Amino acid sequence: MIRVPDIIIAIDGYSSTGKSTFAKAIANAMDFLYLDSGALYRAVTLHALENGIIDAEGTIDETALRAALPGLEVHFGRDEDGLCKTYIGGRCVEKEIRSLAVSSHVSPVSAFAFVRNFVDDRLHAFGAAGRVVMDGRDIGTTVFPEAEVKIFLTADEQVRAQRRFDEMVAKGESPKFEDVLENLRQRDWTDAHRDVSPLRRADDAYILDNTEMSIPDELVWVRGLIQGKFGILE
Repeated sequence: MIRVPDIIIAIDGYSSTGKSTFAKAIANAMDFLYLDSGALYRAVTLHALENGIIDAEGTIDETALRAALPGLEVHFGRDEDGLCKTYIGGRCVEKEIRSLAVSSHVSPVSAFAFVRNFVDDRLHAFGAAGRVVMDGRDIGTTVFPEAEVKIFLTADEQVRAQRRFDEMVAKGESPKFEDVLENLRQRDWTDAHRDVSPLRRADDAYILDNTEMSIPDELVWVRGLIQGKFGILE
């Protein structure tokens, strides 16, 4: 792959467009540090679920959630294979944060301004040195508006739901496709309509519709984008 300057690549987009997979592929190909902002929001949500901050009806105790954050050690770390994972304290929670239960509550949790500030502070610390690729829903608009490359991912709704469904089945879960599709629609609506940092495309973001694209196709696309933007010749 081409040699890229020490820039920040911000990837935003709708649920299950493959943002994390795309970002990880870029990180591996270009030797960047990959940061999954969504994983941090999911970890906060998991903590809230496990500690009764979200009740059985889905109601969030805002006061309890606010009080829990200062002492919550949510961070990225590397496992024995050198892969970047999400941790709460010393516990790897990478599998737990991908459950449907967490997916069903992460959007309302992440809508709180104090939660977004908590996550943003950690992301800024990781991204300070540059050479970072990060994905989420407000990376190019709020977290790193100064990012040199911004990409907004989109894809057909049914295709996105099928991707998420297949991912969950591969992990041994038994979801119903209709539930996965409805969860995706609810998350899209909540993310786009929240008061704080709603999901939207940054004015200077490049749109990538990956409905019919493979990861190699996406890498070819981003390679051409970066070469053209920075005048890089092989």
